[in-house]
Amino acid sequence: MGYVISLGVGFGVGLLYWLLKVQSPAPPLIALAGLLGMVLGEHAIPVVKAQLFTPGATVQSAPPSSDSSAKKPLAPGAAKEGG
Repeated sequence: MGYVISLGVGFGVGLLYWLLKVQSPAPPLIALAGLLGMVLGEHAIPVVKAQLFTPGATVQSAPPSSDSSAKKPLAPGAAKEGG
């Protein structure tokens, strides 16, 4: 399958060269710009996938404790016991 994709992309780039009337092999600046685009695209795909397909953070709370010795949370501004 990788060969078919590679052939299709190569055909597309060849068509783009023909439309832009760029000789193959391309001049160095155009070739470097194309290589830069390939490298950026290669690195951008995993980043985009990570942003789009990461599961949302879920918050789970523990059930209330039936232990009678559990302390109640302190009121705001109250001092802690035992220091």
